[in-house]
Amino acid sequence: MQRAGVPQTVRGRWAAVLLALPLALGLTACGGAAGPGVAGTAAPAAAGATAAPADAVLPLTGTAAPRLPVTVRSADGRQVTVTAVRRIVPLSGSLAELVFSLGLGADVVGRDVSTTFPQAAKLPLVSHDHTIPAEGVLSLHPDLVLSDSSTGTSNADTLAKIRAAGVPVVTFADPQRLADIDPRIEAVAAALGVLEAGARLAQRTDRQLAAVQAAVKPPADGRRPRVAFLYVRGSASVYLIGGQGSGAESLIAAAGGEDAGTAGGLKAPFTPITSEALAQAAPDAILVMTRGLASVGGVDGLLKLPGVAQTPAGRDRRVVSVEDGELLSYGPRTPAVLRSIVDQLYGAAAAK
Repeated sequence: MQRAGVPQTVRGRWAAVLLALPLALGLTACGGAAGPGVAGTAAPAAAGATAAPADAVLPLTGTAAPRLPVTVRSADGRQVTVTAVRRIVPLSGSLAELVFSLGLGADVVGRDVSTTFPQAAKLPLVSHDHTIPAEGVLSLHPDLVLSDSSTGTSNADTLAKIRAAGVPVVTFADPQRLADIDPRIEAVAAALGVLEAGARLAQRTDRQLAAVQAAVKPPADGRRPRVAFLYVRGSASVYLIGGQGSGAESLIAAAGGEDAGTAGGLKAPFTPITSEALAQAAPDAILVMTRGLASVGGVDGLLKLPGVAQTPAGRDRRVVSVEDGELLSYGPRTPAVLRSIVDQLYGAAAAK
């Protein structure tokens, strides 16, 4: 398998996943016995189920004009002064989602290829597959560039050139769990000079998350379904199962489940799929990204991967899929992502 085969089309959180792949691809399944399956704890997702269409971003209304200049501490340790936010270029889909959600979408002038929500569809692309050329970003004459830490690591020369051109660049730590959402919203809002909007957006997101979680009904026997997060790309022959640190554990737990890879003893964020790894994980359901599922030929193709058909999830065809750019974005659309997972995992009546 080659790292180049894994698409760089989802930056931000997924860039961190990609950075972990060289290690993951060199590992075999770790030890750790899996417990029994959770048969019959909830209605399975429909056979061959696919995720709902990507949700549009819902911007706040009444956002006050940015209060600038501001000086913020970037995740890379730099102190960055922002004097204008009239031409913003976010270098990840999740950062673009935040800018739009904060009510400043009209000031975004370019997008990364992972920015797929409808409001940003007509913006010019600044990334090409694996890379973000500095020339493309600078041609948009930005007065602020936002980047995730992982994107900055994989495009360090690009960010250096942008800074050398005098454009402020603020980087943010990659989100990995639900608890990262509020600090991330607040950090982006601070860099944009809209602290009050950041507080309102965090409160709105918290309320929505709490409502979804409150509606999850625990199984009658009290046993949580095991959910395995699989990263699959059929065109590149990349087939990985998530373990400790994959980023999916928090979502799975919030949906009332247990991360199967972690429970099965997988210590690396991603491990190549083998019959042994899946037997240890013993998932009752499988979580995948929509395009990944399509790349292997849907549920039928997924069942042909080593060991999948032999798991409780495979036997029940219990597959949950979420759009690639949304699944691990950990932002304002995460409540909708969580609701989709709950609906597909337990049946649409579970989170009503």
